[in-house]
Amino acid sequence: MTDPGHAPPVADPPVGASALGRVHARRLREVYRSAGWPCCDAVEVDLLAAGLLERVRSGLGHETLRVTDAGIAHIAGSLVVNRAALSAHEALVERVAREMTRAGRIAWRNLSLRARLAPLEEGGKPRWCIARPDVFSIRNTSVEAYAQPIVHEIKVRRADLLGDLKKPDKRAAYLDLGGECWYVLGCDARGRPIGAPDEIPAECGVLMVEGGRLVVARAAVHRALPRLPFPVWMALAKTQPVAGFEEDLQLPLEDCVLC
Repeated sequence: MTDPGHAPPVADPPVGASALGRVHARRLREVYRSAGWPCCDAVEVDLLAAGLLERVRSGLGHETLRVTDAGIAHIAGSLVVNRAALSAHEALVERVAREMTRAGRIAWRNLSLRARLAPLEEGGKPRWCIARPDVFSIRNTSVEAYAQPIVHEIKVRRADLLGDLKKPDKRAAYLDLGGECWYVLGCDARGRPIGAPDEIPAECGVLMVEGGRLVVARAAVHRALPRLPFPVWMALAKTQPVAGFEEDLQLPLEDCVLC
């Protein structure tokens, strides 16, 4: 008999699908694409308790996982959210790139550039990484010392911003590539900024989307770069820049009257 004075603890209710996060949706997609071998971790337990996964035992006694119909619906819902965020991100990337061309600069989107990082220990060898800034731009000039490269990193989700701020090497790579590094902060579904200027490291500038406009919340620290590294020039030469703001006003050669 159970002692009424020492009642057994009440177990927490199972996790509902609405309480699951991005890591759970990612695991569901991985299971759906794979043979369904179990990991036996907390994420898997949450998905089983929510009814999004089920265990299947083969004739040989092997146990695998299968995504249920509710799990398929959860995957579909997460993909809709991901596509919406991606669309908002790409729209803001395009807008910033266009603003750079309006300012007389040449802009590129989603370049892969080799950047140098400081060594892990004093006297050690420098480290190298591949940086992928959302927008990279230079002045429209033939004088190398006047190029003034600028990097813009676009964020439209707070979770992505917070995750990015935990990567000092990524920020150091942007600062190595550009004389200025800017964070462009979008708004959430309620129109509120996803971050505040004081959350961004002081060496970076901050642009905010306010009332449909890009507003400078804090200017970036400018560093003079005497020249761009040769690999960066090669990457720029191999990639199509954003079309100029007034490029469409120029007539094709076949439509021009030659004197």
